[in-house]
Amino acid sequence: MRSFRDRDRDRAGDRVGDRDPALRARRWAGGLALALVLPLAGCATDAGDGADSGRPGASSTAPAPSATAAPEVRAQLRVDGDVRQYLLHRPPAPAAEGDDGPRPLLVAFHGRGADATELRAKTRLERAATARGMLVAFPEGLGHGWGAGTRATKQRPDPGLDVRFTEALIEHLVRTERADPGQVYVAGFSNGGSMALRMAAERPALLAGAASVSGQLPTGDAAVEPTGPVPVMVVYGADDPVRPLAGLPSPPPDPEEPILPTRSARDSAAAFAAAGGAGEPVTRQEQGYERTVWRLGNEAPGGSRRPGGTVQLLVVDDAGHTWPGSTVPPPEGFGPVSRALDATDTILDFLTGPGR
Repeated sequence: MRSFRDRDRDRAGDRVGDRDPALRARRWAGGLALALVLPLAGCATDAGDGADSGRPGASSTAPAPSATAAPEVRAQLRVDGDVRQYLLHRPPAPAAEGDDGPRPLLVAFHGRGADATELRAKTRLERAATARGMLVAFPEGLGHGWGAGTRATKQRPDPGLDVRFTEALIEHLVRTERADPGQVYVAGFSNGGSMALRMAAERPALLAGAASVSGQLPTGDAAVEPTGPVPVMVVYGADDPVRPLAGLPSPPPDPEEPILPTRSARDSAAAFAAAGGAGEPVTRQEQGYERTVWRLGNEAPGGSRRPGGTVQLLVVDDAGHTWPGSTVPPPEGFGPVSRALDATDTILDFLTGPGR
């Protein structure tokens, strides 16, 4: 069994025991037990040839929604020759006829070494989002991880693969699930948080907002640079022992899955602020965390599309490499879970609020 000292030595980021499946299963027993005790209503694995999504090399086996569509479904989408999996949660059926209009969509990326089920159990995003009438898609990363940086590696020779998969998934859900293309959001944890930030950086016109918990922008030869204005929230534990608040500018090598160098949490948020034409930030201490806010400028290219938008950094006191407010115990050595902040509601309020 690998000790935390071993994990700390190789700075394995958000790998949740992925070298040892049995260890990983024991660490996440609380969250997985919850998921297993409460079976998925209407969960199905779709089969068949599916329909072309309109993107070259992309097809899907997901069923079209109907008045009796299951609230949760497992589906797949073929992109660039790979069959990619995702878990989709639908909001409740509209109470009145004529209310079945386009719905906001949240795409949520799990951390490295984890999967969609674990992220769902840890965050309860599907409950909070569907209560707001939102579709929630939990995509599965190849090898339980995401290509959050631009550097090609032996394990991920095509560093743009996950960006194209996410684009194809969004396009497919807009077409088949009536997702509103003007209200598409991304969020994620750790490596998944970095993936959410990459999508916001490279495809700002595709998104209405993004949020990351314990994830930073890659730097160095894997650097991801924001290219336009988009509201972004970065939530970070002040005492993160796995991905430090100050970033990982020179991570030790990892032969199985290279850990990318990253900016600090503040520099990650500030990069989005600069791309959005923001002015000087305002920082204030709130109960259990510090909030820094940059207000996006309307003079930036595309800035008028989201008037009043902000970039925010929340540094949470007494929190580790964890999802604040989660009831699922984190792996040993990942630090404490803050109870001062409910990251799920905070993120969704930010993404869907009028001022963001």
